[in-house]
Amino acid sequence: MRAEGIAAVAVASPENVYYLTGLDHLGYFAFTLLVLPESGQPALVTRAMEGPTVRAQVPWCRHVAFGDGDSPAAAAVAALAAVADPAVTDPYAGEHGAAVALDEESMFFPPAVAAAIRTGLPGLRWRSASTLLAMQRAVKSPAEVDYIRQAALISDWAVEAGIAAARPGVRDRAVAAEVYRAMIEAGGEPPGFPPLIRPTTMLDREHVSWSGGTLEPGMGLFFELSASVRRYHAPLSRTVYLGHAPSEAFEAAESALAGLVAAREALRPGAVTGEVYAAWQRVVAGGTTSSQPLRHHCGYLVGIGFPPSWVGGGAVLGIRAGGEVEIVPGMTFHLMSWVTHPTGHVVSDTVLVTDTGAELLTTTPRELTVIA
Repeated sequence: MRAEGIAAVAVASPENVYYLTGLDHLGYFAFTLLVLPESGQPALVTRAMEGPTVRAQVPWCRHVAFGDGDSPAAAAVAALAAVADPAVTDPYAGEHGAAVALDEESMFFPPAVAAAIRTGLPGLRWRSASTLLAMQRAVKSPAEVDYIRQAALISDWAVEAGIAAARPGVRDRAVAAEVYRAMIEAGGEPPGFPPLIRPTTMLDREHVSWSGGTLEPGMGLFFELSASVRRYHAPLSRTVYLGHAPSEAFEAAESALAGLVAAREALRPGAVTGEVYAAWQRVVAGGTTSSQPLRHHCGYLVGIGFPPSWVGGGAVLGIRAGGEVEIVPGMTFHLMSWVTHPTGHVVSDTVLVTDTGAELLTTTPRELTVIA
């Protein structure tokens, strides 16, 4: 903030608020704003009913409450105005033109509230806060890595429990129940996004999960899930078949696994995200984009997540064609290899970038599994 001439930051993203304060609850569905001045006491703007939680978890933050039916923007304006030095007419302009940064690109910052804040504090300089924490959150501390390792272990247990429960004649909701049972029993917390469990005939319906249907012989079944430990996530995907699998499933599984290996080998310090994508592409598509449809990414950063996401909001750093973000030790990615030719197949893991390469944190067998 000092380096960029920012006097105060106001963040609404649950992941950013949690990262900076540790406020861990499900009340983020209502407008929540952390006002962090360059110096002095931070303030948390929340519904009044969240007061006991704020006092218990972050007593060092000043709580600025708004009642149901009251304007959250008015409370936010009051919180921002309170960090001003009363001796200075325009405390945010200052000698170097200090500004107020708003996290208004977050899906949790309603545009109407952001506009009302600007109207309520006329004459201030404004800028975006959405990228200020991007690199800090991208590179995980040893404590954060430990949480992700714990989540990865539980993710493995959960998907293995789901695979063990998948049999012809069983409803997919029973499989989902086993996934949740294993996840919670092992110490997992509510994940930011529910497990995705669906037949491979519905693989392209990106965010659809179980529907209550009955599993049938020869059916392919897709799992994508993540456990959560202290809000840190470690997703993985596996594709299995019940009883028998068609020959094209083995070909697709071999291609997907080879792509995952290639992407992992390319994911090392000093590389850029576009190079990792290109390595994956060369293996699964023979180096061209025309030989088969290609997924728009082969992975993305993962870490803190609150509903409705296990990856930290709507705008997430993905491993995409032409990407120029440098890979740094301490980053954790959900590394995916999703192929559609000759049939759909997905295998993915959570990966930690180390000083020398990339470590797979989830370990459930990656070869095509056919459940007898």
